Amino acid sequence: MTAESAPQDSIAVGDIRLTFLPDGEAHFSPTLIFPASNEAAWQAYRGLLDNEGRYVTTLGGFLIETGTRKIVVDLGLGDVSLAIPEFVWARGGCLLESLEQAGVSPQEVDTVIYTHMHSDHAGWTTSGEECALTFANARHLVGRGEWEFWRDNPDAAFAPDAESVLSPLAGRIDTASDGQVIAPGVNLRATPGHTPGHQSVIISSGSARAVILGDVLHCPAQIVEPEWSVPGDVDPDLAHRTRDRLLAELEGSETIVGCGHFPGAVFGRVLHGVGKRSWQLG
Repeated sequence: MTAESAPQDSIAVGDIRLTFLPDGEAHFSPTLIFPASNEAAWQAYRGLLDNEGRYVTTLGGFLIETGTRKIVVDLGLGDVSLAIPEFVWARGGCLLESLEQAGVSPQEVDTVIYTHMHSDHAGWTTSGEECALTFANARHLVGRGEWEFWRDNPDAAFAPDAESVLSPLAGRIDTASDGQVIAPGVNLRATPGHTPGHQSVIISSGSARAVILGDVLHCPAQIVEPEWSVPGDVDPDLAHRTRDRLLAELEGSETIVGCGHFPGAVFGRVLHGVGKRSWQLG
C-alpha cells in the first residue's frame, strides 16, 4: 500500500473545533528532502512513500473555531504547481474549497497565523490577478524576526513570493510574541530553527490540549530520527534542538499533535516506545 496525502479532517479539543484544510500535495526524493537519511534507512518507512519511492507530503492549513472566532493557521501552496527534476513535484489549489467544506467563508476569518512564511505556507495570502488579500478582514500574524528575515532575504530558498505575499502584506502584518494569547484557548509558542520566527499554536479547552507544530516535523520518521533535517531549515542545529525538546514534552502525553505535512492523516499522538518513540494516528 502506497502513501497518499491526508484528507480533510476535524477534531474536537474540548469546546474548540480544529479542522485540517488540505491544499494539495508534494512528492519528494526522500534522500534529498532528508539528506541525513539513506535508501537503507527508508526501508523501515516504506509506508510513507508513493509507488515510485518518493516521500509523500501533504500541503494545507488549519481552521480553529472557538466561540465566535475563526482563525486560519497557514495558507498552503496556493493555486500553483511546480516540478524540480529528481527532487520534487507539487501542486496546490484546494484550500479555499476545503474552507468552504468546513462551512466558513474567507470573509469570516478574523485572524491568519503563519507558523512561518515559506512559500508552501503562505500561498493563499492573496488571490486573483490583482493580488488582493484572500482574508481581507483578518489580522495577519508572524513570529518575531520572521517578517524581517524574508524582507531582507527575498531570494532565499523557499522564500515567499514578493509580489503576491510580501508586498500585499506590508502594513498589514503584525508580529506576535512567544506565549501571546490570540483567542481564549489559543496561544502561540516560539519554535525557531526551521525559520527565525517559526511558531507553533497551542490549543487548550478544559483538560484537552492540541498543538499545531508547523514545520517542527515534516515526516513521521523524524519522531524516531529527529536528526533528519530538511534543506529548508535556516538553522538546522536549532531546528533539531527545538524538535528534540518538543518531542520530549509530547511523548506519552494526551496532547493531540497536528502535523500538516504528514501523509495519510495529520492528527496523532507521540507515544512511548520500546527504546524509541512512535506515532499513533487520531
